[in-house]
Amino acid sequence: MLRLTLIFYFIFNTLVSEEYFLSLRNDKVNLRLGPSFDYPIKIIYKKKYLPVLIKEESENFRKIQDHENNSGWIHISQLSKKKSVITLKNLILYNRPTIYSKPLVNIETGRLLLVSKCKDKWCKVKSGKYSGWIKNNEIWGRL
Repeated sequence: MLRLTLIFYFIFNTLVSEEYFLSLRNDKVNLRLGPSFDYPIKIIYKKKYLPVLIKEESENFRKIQDHENNSGWIHISQLSKKKSVITLKNLILYNRPTIYSKPLVNIETGRLLLVSKCKDKWCKVKSGKYSGWIKNNEIWGRL
């Protein structure tokens, strides 16, 4: 019986602990040291749609990690399913998902991009007035 309980516990924790990306819902979001409003604020994020990696869950709080490896707890009301990414190096935004299509604009490292869809090695993104395709090997924010 103990062996069966341990197996169930391992399988349940493996299924529940899958990491996934969300983004910040508001222009001002508090990152806390623990999973409660009683814990002090560690960082105040001021970038709507910033992608964050969800590492752990505790009731209505999620432990997150950002692209700079900061981690802490955010209330679920401050998280959104809107897909976004941060560029990890300078990239070119293309008109179509191929390097042989027309290049539209250079995207600098650290730029926040909203994602409309991804396929194969490409993502269709929007940044300001530009919309196009980038290769997804040098972005942070989606699985």
